Formats: sequence, structure tokens, C-alpha cells
Amino acid sequence: MKEFVTQEHQLDCIQAIQELVAFPSVCQEGENGTPFGQAIQDVLDHTLALTEKMGFSTYLDPEGYYGYAEIGQGDELLAVLCHLDVVPAGDLDKWESPPFEAIIKDQHLIGRGVQDDKGPSMMALFALKALLDAGLSLKKRVRFIFGTDEETLWRCMNRYNQLEEVADMGFAPDSSFPLTYAEKGLLQAKLIGIGDADLQLEAGQAYNVVPAKASYQGSLLADLQTELDRLGFDYELADGSLTVLGLSRHAKDAVKGVNAIVRLAKALRKWSDHPTLRFIADAVGEDATGSSLFGLITDEPSGDLSFNIAGLTLNQDFSEIRLDIRIPVLADKEDLVETLSQKAAAYHLHYEEFDYLASLYVPLDSELVSTLMSVYQDKTGDATPAKSSGGATFARTMPNCVAFGACFPGSLQTEHQENERIKLEDLYKAMDIYAEALYRLAVKE
Repeated sequence: MKEFVTQEHQLDCIQAIQELVAFPSVCQEGENGTPFGQAIQDVLDHTLALTEKMGFSTYLDPEGYYGYAEIGQGDELLAVLCHLDVVPAGDLDKWESPPFEAIIKDQHLIGRGVQDDKGPSMMALFALKALLDAGLSLKKRVRFIFGTDEETLWRCMNRYNQLEEVADMGFAPDSSFPLTYAEKGLLQAKLIGIGDADLQLEAGQAYNVVPAKASYQGSLLADLQTELDRLGFDYELADGSLTVLGLSRHAKDAVKGVNAIVRLAKALRKWSDHPTLRFIADAVGEDATGSSLFGLITDEPSGDLSFNIAGLTLNQDFSEIRLDIRIPVLADKEDLVETLSQKAAAYHLHYEEFDYLASLYVPLDSELVSTLMSVYQDKTGDATPAKSSGGATFARTMPNCVAFGACFPGSLQTEHQENERIKLEDLYKAMDIYAEALYRLAVKE
């Protein structure tokens, strides 16, 4: 196998990543008339200008939701699905360096977005530049699609898919090697019910997090403490409030967490017959696979369903349970919704869908998966198999697309964390893999 990526490409890639990181592209919806914020608009403009200098033709959505850069020729379209928005910096006191000034330290590139997803996007882009600099001709059109809303509601790709050409195949450099060929469907929903004048509960934050805390203030404080002791549930007392303690995990790994909302509901059931608490404690309980509601829902490509009670509101006016459900790729979403709606109705709860992302599934024996897996194995000698995931990447926004890199097995995954970083060695390896992948998919006959 020829090595296409030179040291010059590596240095140019690092410089491009540093330039992109300098834009604090965190969602600021509607700022200055932009859909998602001025910094996001600016980094999109900057990225398209960068690709134009490489010889790409570019397009910017008039509303500013997305842009793309395309090069090559032919009827077939190969997409590289990227995103330029990032999550907030978090606790600035925990950063070793300013989060929006990417620096090299101890053979790592550090800064917000170097791993998710500005870094991998540039690795793939400069890998293709290496092929072009080698004088190779593309037999397909290659389109880098730059989304701007991946960390929030994916409105960028929703608009793209309404207006633009769907790729014949592609990959998102926004996950881990070797490859993710199946991503569970992601259903977020609410169950709305009656209120209770005697209960005031508010617990949970994001849909995609198993709640680690759920607090209670009220006349049952001493009795609740006794019941929690009997059940063996952890809690803490402070300033007239009792907080049940669980274990936080991403919703895709809900079975590995301990849901504090469920435990609080189970303890309160001794004194309250409120239907919302009964649904949480009795109909669902601590089984995070949802099998008490649906039976065991599982398949060979992606494993078990994941069921997370992410939030609870209960006051005198209404109650609301917030759910995050990760659905196996071969399961029927509509059947599950019908069952959930019927089971919830028995507790006077009304089902409302909040958001849904369809599953991703590209068979292991497909041309795309077999090609990318052979590239990874040839370049690394690593026999780690392709995997399924409960997470979500832009790969699921189009058919015949998968998540491919850029984190390596065993490497530290620091996306969404303070001091987000990537090893320079891993960056160079990923560029080499992307170059060979693009060569086999878009150049080699």
C-alpha cells in the first residue's frame, strides 16, 4: 500500500484544526439572525473557504444551516459527514489551556473539538488532499457535508435531506475505529399525566443521561428516610431536603447506571398511590431494558433495548415523565410506541413524542463495510470486529453510511470533557487510514 499522506499534509491538517478550534462554535440559537450562532456561521464560512483553496466547489445553504464541498466526477456520490459545532467548554478552571486555542503539549493536540468533530473532519479532508496532490483522479464525486447542529437537534441535516442529493455511500468520522455499522433508533418521549397537590418533584436533566440525583422536600421526609434505609438505597440529607443517589451513565448504557428517579418513586410508593409514581415504580422499575413493558427486545446486530427514565416533573397541575429509549435496529418502533401508549394509558398517562432518530444498519457483508474494515485491518493489523452502538452519529442521516473513526481502540476518549485532546500519533494514523479508504472507495478501479 502506498503512503499518500506526507509530513506537509500532517502539519497543514494540524494548522487547519487549530484555525477551526479558534471559533467558539457552541449553539447560540438565533444570534445575529443566524440559525445557530455567529461563531458557527463563521466557522462554516471559514471551512468552505479552506476547501475552495484546495479546488473544491462549495455550496452554502442560504439559511446557513449547512454547507458542503465537492470534488471529483461521476454519477456516484460519496459523502463524508462532518459537523463543526461543539459542546460548551465546561469548567474553565479544569482546562490546562484555553479551550478555544488548540495547542500541542506532550505530543497531544488539546482544544475543544479536536476529537469531536473538527479534528477528524480535517483529518479526512487532508487525507483526500493527499490523494489529489498525488495526481490521482476521482471516479466518484466526493462531498464533505458540514453540519452545524449535531450537538443539539440535527436541524442542519434535516434541512440538507429535504433539499439536497442523498449520497450513494459514505461515512462519518465522528466515532471510533474500526467501524460502527449499527446504531440503535433513538426515541425521546414524554408521558403526561395528572398533578398532585401534595407532591412537588423535579428531577433529571438531559434526556440522554441516567439521573444520579432525585430530591424530595415535604412532610414525608422522616418516613422516606426510613423506607430508603429498608430498601438499601443511598441518599443524603441537607437543609431539609433528601436526595436519593444513583449512578449516572449515558442513556445508551442505562443498564450500567442506577436511576435515582426510579428509586425515589419506589420509596414514595409506600405512601402515595399517584399513577405516575406507580408507573415508574411498578410498571418499569429498575429494569433498564424495558422488558417489564415490552418483553425482551433484542437483536443480533445491536443487542438489547435501552430504557431510561431521564426526568420527572410532578406538581399540582400536571406530571411529566421524560424517556430516552434506544431501539434495536431490527425492532419495529411503531409497535413499541403502541405498546408503550397502551401501558401508559392504564396509569392515566398520555404519550407524546419529543424526538426520534431512525436507526443505522449497514450489513457487515456490504461493499462499504467490507472495504472500510479491510482498510483498517490492513493498516493496523488489529482484528477488532465492527461494532454496534446505542449512540448516534450523522451516519444515520443517510442510507448506506457508517461511523468510521477517528478514535482508536484503547485510546482515551475525551469528547465533551475538559482538556479534550488527541494524540498526534493517532491523528497521523487516522489520516493514513482515511487516505487509503478514500483511495479504495473513490479512486481505485
